[in-house]
Amino acid sequence: MNEFSGKFDQQDLRIAIVVADFNSTVTRQLKEGAVATLEKFGVPTGQIDVYHVPGAFEIPFAAKKLMDSERFAGIMTLGAVIKGDTDHYNLICQNVTRGIMDLNLQGKLPVTFGILTTDNIEQAMQRAGLKMGNEGASTAQSLLEMISLVRSL
Repeated sequence: MNEFSGKFDQQDLRIAIVVADFNSTVTRQLKEGAVATLEKFGVPTGQIDVYHVPGAFEIPFAAKKLMDSERFAGIMTLGAVIKGDTDHYNLICQNVTRGIMDLNLQGKLPVTFGILTTDNIEQAMQRAGLKMGNEGASTAQSLLEMISLVRSL
């Protein structure tokens, strides 16, 4: 992905982050990477609202409520679903992905997908900044790019 080069300093730019508390060791790192990236591109800390939900399954519901509030320029979703020995992993991944996609297709505002889906905790930690970059930071950058696109259309 090309690095977003724009700066956001408009007072009307308000960002919502929905972060799952399940696997909090991972999601806390994702949130920190996201907030740092938003600040790097000029979004004041006071214009970043973070909402916690119990797990990834609850993310689309919270994002929908935030979208309906019409207070935000964009919504970022962050979570970590780590594969276990049951079908639960597949069900959560499919439904969370579908829920977030459905919100985007409504076309009201951009909702970015920062849900890690990994085989184990080590992979999740690597993608949360340990070795492979921070997916929260990438998701924040994607959101800013989409907000910029929406504003240019």
